[in-house]
Amino acid sequence: MDYGLIGEKLGHSLSKPIHESLADYTYDIHPLTREEFKTFMEEKAFRAINVTIPYKKDVIPYLDSMDDHAKAIGAVNTIVNTDGKLRGYNTDFSGFEYMVVRHHVDLEQKKVVVLGNGGAAQAIKAVVKKHHAKEMIIVDIVDDGESISYEECFEKHTDADVIINTSPIGMYPNVDASPVDLTRFPNCKAVMDVVYNPLPTKLVAQAKELGMIGVNGLEMLVAQAKYAVEIFLDTKIDEDRIQEIYEKMK
Repeated sequence: MDYGLIGEKLGHSLSKPIHESLADYTYDIHPLTREEFKTFMEEKAFRAINVTIPYKKDVIPYLDSMDDHAKAIGAVNTIVNTDGKLRGYNTDFSGFEYMVVRHHVDLEQKKVVVLGNGGAAQAIKAVVKKHHAKEMIIVDIVDDGESISYEECFEKHTDADVIINTSPIGMYPNVDASPVDLTRFPNCKAVMDVVYNPLPTKLVAQAKELGMIGVNGLEMLVAQAKYAVEIFLDTKIDEDRIQEIYEKMK
């Protein structure tokens, strides 16, 4: 495989048509079990890959170096193989920030609730910090020392201004699921969901019904792919291509 995507469950992925719209190469979708992942990373039989759930942190021990974004975030979604040396990058940061800026979601001095704390959350948290949120609350089903429970969130943090879902809740095929009921957050002005299948998710659909800004993850997916292709091929691609491909994929 020259270029492609690794992850655990990739049947819903739109990365292949996005990458092949951006660049003149074949982009393979390569699902891996935990055991297959270990072998794949040890063999290094690729030129450049993207990484998705659940391996964005697991790839780090296999890397020879990381760029500053990936180091700061502690998660990698883009890897380039140069003569057997693997360098990791994180384009999720730029992809999510593109979405924030495009939809005029104001994070400065706002209370932000981030749902989920896995590999997908790490870049989002870094963007929230960069944009000077007043307070960031991490909510997860796993007690990792950083997160609070959903129960505690509902008890203490329903005054959130912005809610960002980085968990897989609501992703196809579980399209009727939603991580929270937004009627419990009367101050919320904007909801962003990194999930892009379905479009919209139940969470984003409810946000729009309640008059909030509601943004799905498809633009982030296209944007981070654009930034990944630039790293893969050491080139620059016009920013306008993001919306062009987003509209086509939508």
